[in-house]
Amino acid sequence: MTVVGPFGLSVRDQALEADVQAGLTAVEEGLLDATKSGVPFITEAAQHLVLAGGKRFRPLLVMLAAQFGDPEAPGIVPSAVVVELTHLATLYHDDVMDEATVRRGVESANARWDNSVAVLTGDFLFSRASQILAGLGPEAVRIQAEAFERLVTGQILETAGPRDGRDPVDHYLDVLSGKTGSLVAVATRYGAMMSGAGDEVVEVLAQYGERLGVAFQLADDVLDIASDSYESGKTPGTDLREGIATLPVLRLRERIARLGLAEDVALDTLLRGDLSDDARLADAVARMRVHPALAQAREDTARYAHDARATLQALPDTPARTSLADLCDAVVHRVG
Repeated sequence: MTVVGPFGLSVRDQALEADVQAGLTAVEEGLLDATKSGVPFITEAAQHLVLAGGKRFRPLLVMLAAQFGDPEAPGIVPSAVVVELTHLATLYHDDVMDEATVRRGVESANARWDNSVAVLTGDFLFSRASQILAGLGPEAVRIQAEAFERLVTGQILETAGPRDGRDPVDHYLDVLSGKTGSLVAVATRYGAMMSGAGDEVVEVLAQYGERLGVAFQLADDVLDIASDSYESGKTPGTDLREGIATLPVLRLRERIARLGLAEDVALDTLLRGDLSDDARLADAVARMRVHPALAQAREDTARYAHDARATLQALPDTPARTSLADLCDAVVHRVG
């Protein structure tokens, strides 16, 4: 039993382990090849986050989903490269929007160079993903285009906020389905589709991917507050400092609307204020860590992970299904 992929996922079957490891190695080579340019500076900027590492969560899902068909099919590795390149491109753009200084434990591209370089590098990665995608056929292009529309729509909805009368938590979960769930669903869909799995299997795995993707992002919301060493390489409390109302904050405000407790109002006032000062941010993080809203966000994360796990029951009982279920358990374990 060897640990591979994100969260220390243990692959318990030797044949599956070999397939997954070989696939991820090929994806890594594909990422380096796809980020090379005739202009050395572009190569340096494009490979900045590739070389910083990362969980390769989406390529791992492609490899596991491919086990429900022919895992040696030629489109599997390129499709995994496409999904990871798309994800990396969004990180370059996200860091500009968030004015982030650290990503995956290294200086963010916008901090190392400037916003223009970061945005254009993200665009370069999108273009390289599109070139690879063109060789995978029109259906693969359509799937990516629809997911990308959902991803961008989710980002815009996050910026715009919920319309009048819309429950903020429901709005936020819809945002996550678009921003994160859509691309994770593409990963599992591509893996199954490129392997030649049946249509019903492809749809089940896409549903699983979307639910797991939301659970994964909710876990990050919790870890932004709860973890001293944030897995993404970002500084703890980054979302709070940027004024992003993630699920723990929304659960706090929901509690205020229901109970109106003075201590909750005081905490929300702190969160709505200027958290650029390290001491104020540390105070906000410490108070959120012991607040019931964080515990509720943990429960929400577990619910999405459990829903993703339940989806898998429609699939054959194989080592790949076991590993996909273990990923759901790992997401819950991350948040305690």
